[in-house]
Amino acid sequence: MRTSRKLIASCASAALVLSALVACAPPADGARVARSTLVIGIDVSGSFKGKGRYDSAIDFAANYLYAHIHGLGGLKQPTAVFVGSFGGEKPGETKSFQPIHTFQNMSVAEIAAFLRKEYPSNDGLTDFNPFFDRVGTLVKRQNLVLSPLNIVMLTDGLPDTPSEKNDSLSKYKNINVSGLEYLSKNTTIRVLYPRPTVAVHWEKKVPRRRVRMWTVDDEVMATWRSHYHTGGKPESQAELWKWISDNVDFRVRSGGIL
Repeated sequence: MRTSRKLIASCASAALVLSALVACAPPADGARVARSTLVIGIDVSGSFKGKGRYDSAIDFAANYLYAHIHGLGGLKQPTAVFVGSFGGEKPGETKSFQPIHTFQNMSVAEIAAFLRKEYPSNDGLTDFNPFFDRVGTLVKRQNLVLSPLNIVMLTDGLPDTPSEKNDSLSKYKNINVSGLEYLSKNTTIRVLYPRPTVAVHWEKKVPRRRVRMWTVDDEVMATWRSHYHTGGKPESQAELWKWISDNVDFRVRSGGIL
C-alpha cells in the first residue's frame, strides 16, 4: 500500500513538472504570429490641397504610421505596410508603394518629410480604381491573402471621373472594389477627410459585398491636432492614440451595398 502511494505521488509530481515544462516551452514549429496588412493612400490631386487638408493629412499620416509600426497606445501593429498615392496626370496612372522597412527607423518628423518629398501635391486627377487594383496585386504578390486588410485613404473622396447622363452619383457607383472582396474575411476601407456629403456617398453608393467602409469627415479630422501635445515624444501622446483608436480605427461591422 505504501509503495502504491509513493508511486502515485511520484507520478503526480512528474505530471506537475511536465506541465510546467510544457507551459514554458516555446510555440511549436510552424506557429505564426497573426498577420495583418495596413495600406495607406495619400491624395496628391489639386482638389485635396486646399484649406490645408493635404498638409494636415501628411502630418496625421506620419503620426498614424509611427504609432502603428511601434504599437503605441495599444494600436495594432501590422506585419505588412504599404504607403502609396492616388492622383496622377492621367487616369489609370500606376503609383509605387513604399513597404514597412522604409519607415521602421524613422521618427515622426522624418516620416512626414519623406511623404512630402515622395508624394507631393500636384494638379493631377483623382482616380481611385488603379489604387484599389494595385492594392489587390500587392496583397496577392506578397502572399498576404486572408490576413486582415486595413486600407486608410487620406482624401477629399472626390473622383475625377465623368458622371453618366442624368446620374450625378454614378462616379461613386463606378468605384470598383471588387478585387478586394475575397482577399480577406476582414477588409476595411477608411476614407479620411471627405466632406460629410461625400462621406455619405462613399458609404451608400460605392458597390460592395464584403468590404467594410468607414469614413471620418474633414470637420472631425480637423480636430486631431487638439489631441496632439506639441514637443511631446510619441510615447507620451496617449491622448492622440486614444482619439485614433476611437475615431479612425473603429471596428466596422460588415454591411455591403449591392
